[in-house]
Amino acid sequence: MTKRRSRGDGGLHWDESRQRWIATASLGYDGNGKRIVKRGSGKTKTEAKAKLKEVLRDHEDGLAIAPSDYTVRDAVEDWLAHGLAGRAAETVENLTLLSRTHVIPPLGGKKLRELSAEHVDRWLAGKGETLSRSTLLKLHSILNRAVRRAMARDKVKRNVVELCSVPAGVGGRPSKSLSLAQAENVLSAAAGSRMCAYIVVSLLTGARTEELRALIWDHVDLNGKPEASPPVPPHIAVWRSVRSGGDTKTRKSRRTLALPGRCIDALRAQRAQQAAERRAAGKAWKEHGLVFASKVGTPLDPSHVRRDFRRAIKAAEGINAADWTPRELRHSFVSLLSDSGVPLEEISRLVGHSGTSVTEQVYRKQIRPVIQTGATAMDRIFQPDHER
Repeated sequence: MTKRRSRGDGGLHWDESRQRWIATASLGYDGNGKRIVKRGSGKTKTEAKAKLKEVLRDHEDGLAIAPSDYTVRDAVEDWLAHGLAGRAAETVENLTLLSRTHVIPPLGGKKLRELSAEHVDRWLAGKGETLSRSTLLKLHSILNRAVRRAMARDKVKRNVVELCSVPAGVGGRPSKSLSLAQAENVLSAAAGSRMCAYIVVSLLTGARTEELRALIWDHVDLNGKPEASPPVPPHIAVWRSVRSGGDTKTRKSRRTLALPGRCIDALRAQRAQQAAERRAAGKAWKEHGLVFASKVGTPLDPSHVRRDFRRAIKAAEGINAADWTPRELRHSFVSLLSDSGVPLEEISRLVGHSGTSVTEQVYRKQIRPVIQTGATAMDRIFQPDHER
């Protein structure tokens, strides 16, 4: 004979419409006199009672009940829609692409409350076979922030993503720099192309690609002030970038750089070429004051810069254009200066690094590894036997 439930233990009944057992418990009344009833459902009596116990435990702990149908996709899409306010459009686009390519397809259909650390570890391990560590860190951050947002809104009890570490991933593409001979070949091949001035200024000043894409004519002085005391040489003011808010990467990245003669000639040709494109575009021209712009005056996209750069250097002797990117012109600038004996501190100032440690870490392969000053001085003081 079935034992009668004690008062307060709740009830258990079969719901024909849902085809599930429903366990209920009454917890008294709220401030408005409305009865507080908690429910748990399951395909069996045991499952329904176990669910009710979980609901009651959460109620005692002061936790809201996580919705059973809320998925990882819901959490990520909600974060993309509402969690990126104030971020640059390019950043939002990049994070959206990563989310919908690498996060949602493998994990999106899983209920968020059922997502475990093991699921996340397996997902990251799989992605680590084809993606670099920097990309894996971005993917981990996307999922972590999405689940954290869902947790703050009582969609899930805890964030298991924070418990998972990011694997090493595959090795990234190593940076490299042009030798002097290769640099001369690149400059010769680029002559006469739309990218000529861009390549010349990047290689001979070390400006970042994001800084050159934001450079405006108001910040270019091709004449200087030779009559001033002291004289002011022709220069560019690298005060902007395409980053959010137009700020440069660091405070020390805001710098004014004297222009080599080759840059002056290239920028004058660029100004003339842009004037011709402005006339050809007519009403389609959209003035932004940019030094490097599209044929209708609009800002350049990174992919367009890469494509036009490789097209411009395609004929360069000893260069496979597909193996090079515009940012490696900056690496080449550092390498060529180091090879010519320019001190690391001066190179760091020219490229806008916050300190020499950054220059050494990022460009360690381009920095001259052997400090020769001491050996040269000692050879002069203590002449080797064969020179006596």
